[in-house]
Amino acid sequence: MSKQMKAAVFNQFGGGAEIMEIKRVPVPNLEKNQIRIKVMAAGLQPVDVKIRSGFFKDMVIDSPQLLGNEFSGIVVEVGSDVISVSKGGDHVIGWTTLSAHAEYVVINANQVVKKPSHMSWEEAGALSASGQTALMALDGIHISNGDTLLIHAAAGGVGTMAVQLARSRGIKVIGTSSEANHDYLRRLGAIPIKYGDDLVDNVKKLVPEGVDAALDAAGPEALYASIKLVSSNDRIITTASRHLIEKTGVKTVVGERTQARLYQLTQLVEEGLLQVYVRKAFDLEDAVEAHREVETGHGHGKVVFTINQ
Repeated sequence: MSKQMKAAVFNQFGGGAEIMEIKRVPVPNLEKNQIRIKVMAAGLQPVDVKIRSGFFKDMVIDSPQLLGNEFSGIVVEVGSDVISVSKGGDHVIGWTTLSAHAEYVVINANQVVKKPSHMSWEEAGALSASGQTALMALDGIHISNGDTLLIHAAAGGVGTMAVQLARSRGIKVIGTSSEANHDYLRRLGAIPIKYGDDLVDNVKKLVPEGVDAALDAAGPEALYASIKLVSSNDRIITTASRHLIEKTGVKTVVGERTQARLYQLTQLVEEGLLQVYVRKAFDLEDAVEAHREVETGHGHGKVVFTINQ
């Protein structure tokens, strides 16, 4: 194996999509408890775009800086202490931190699960991050069969996962989105409703019995609408307005990504209760265009890089 690999990187925070470039960087070293994976596909999330644009001002940048937190791929090397993964060839889904947009990743062996055979590389590469976030969010607001859940940005990566996970638990879902995505939400099993100044009144008309809980994946406006609709703020969780947690008393997603959670997601995929929707796949060399696609905020589902294909 070459000591260098291709990766999508940038060298300073605060720039636009045009600062992304493809460079050769060192292949990470393999420790005894780790596995090396040839990346076949990797999701590009809004958080990747925020990091590149300098949204998280306290972050320390590597130079060059990689991105990417979820992937699918093939195990090509196994550390001497690893017994849970074969010596190579396993098709897996996994997670990492800011390193997936490259030809290879090196991670601990407990950060992967077996890829369902019928999933494409692209679908599998976009499951872990949004799926685990959605799973932790639903667990954090303690929803159960018969509840009504309001999900903001329901057509996005986290929203798409959350709608399906909630429906698999027998929960009624109201999903906010642009009208262009209403048919998509209906296919997922949600009742769509459009954004707007009259959102609160429209939700009340749609569900006179009330909303039990809410997930904000859109931002402050959606969060404040949720506060008007849900009787208790501890049954509202946000992934998009974390700076308002102390002020409002709502929750944010708490927990660690785990192999058990990822396995739970793949089991739901196997049972036909969960699907990853890829709206567009890009070659790694097209990183600038991929970042611009995510920045539009339009469309539904996930944006994915295809790598080593």
